[in-house]
Amino acid sequence: MDEPYHGPRNDLPEEYAPKEVISMLNSCTVPITAVRGNCDAEVDQMVLSFPIMADYAILQFDGFKIFATHGHVFSESSPPANSGCDILLCGHTHVPVCRSHDAFVYINPGSVSIPKENSPHSYMTLQNGVFSWNDVCTGTEYRAYTFGKK
Repeated sequence: MDEPYHGPRNDLPEEYAPKEVISMLNSCTVPITAVRGNCDAEVDQMVLSFPIMADYAILQFDGFKIFATHGHVFSESSPPANSGCDILLCGHTHVPVCRSHDAFVYINPGSVSIPKENSPHSYMTLQNGVFSWNDVCTGTEYRAYTFGKK
């Protein structure tokens, strides 16, 4: 059975510690680009030192363009029209995925806090055109995708 999503209708998992996450994120020394998730609210923005309320961000790296959004409005089955982006980056389902389509590559980094479908607690990095999925507990890379190579 999947773990519940948080929000006013669900209990938080026992080990879930949002106040610790606030401290970790606010002390981060590298720039953070974030987009609003379906459970994020203005009160969350009040405690974070970087913007989180944008519905999407368009990022350019190494000659390709990424449309980053949470995924509850724009998604793999409902991509943004005419964005000109090579990568659609969404996290809504909490399931790590990388699938190629004719017009874009759909990438989901999974979830640090509440992973789904028996996936590990994970995060994704992008370095030199390589997207790497990493297990939070071990730091081990368990998947990689190089843009432009199938």
